[in-house]
Amino acid sequence: MKLSADMAAFCNRLGYSFARTELLVQALTHSSVATQNRGDNQRLEFLGDRVLGLVMAEALLQADTKASEGQIAPRYNALVRKETCADVAREIDLGVVLRLGRSEMKSGGRRKEALLADALEAVIAAVWLDGGYDAAQSVITRLWGARVSNVEADARDAKTALQEWAQARREAPPTYVEVARSGPDHAPVFTIEARLASGPSEQATAGSKRQAEQTAAMALLKKVSR
Repeated sequence: MKLSADMAAFCNRLGYSFARTELLVQALTHSSVATQNRGDNQRLEFLGDRVLGLVMAEALLQADTKASEGQIAPRYNALVRKETCADVAREIDLGVVLRLGRSEMKSGGRRKEALLADALEAVIAAVWLDGGYDAAQSVITRLWGARVSNVEADARDAKTALQEWAQARREAPPTYVEVARSGPDHAPVFTIEARLASGPSEQATAGSKRQAEQTAAMALLKKVSR
């Protein structure tokens, strides 16, 4: 199967050339556009999640041979969580080549965090099926880049870290307030403000309340930690 110009450009960004191009096409096909003769990427996403997990577990064990399981676990979670996968997907413009149904396209599917994360995991599975473990490991290692070596700073949940910061200073736990909501009901955008009882606050906007809260918490933590 010959790839379109957009798909070929995506392979360049991905850093991998497929022998079985149909695997890539399936990995980028959302259920909203799948048919009886054209499968979606859900099964590949399931496999890719496991491949990513194995590669990251191995990378973390090699990076710190003395770390305990308790130290490695939060680092691992930070590297494989949906937010991280979606960030990586955005860096390689995966949304541009996602195959979506009309309803998903109208609701901003190319920017949705869950769709981007799932599609990236499906692409990882496609690489593994096409080229084996070494190929998948190479792609993942390159795409995640410095995230692996810098993971310690991101290993804790931002809201948890901010709460611990406040507790250490005998402050009340931070609060999260929805200050704005925009967009249609099927694709809302939330603006959340994270506040500390002592006064400092920061706002963040995202397609989900959870992500907006996390981003606001991270921004506030950086602000008060200067």
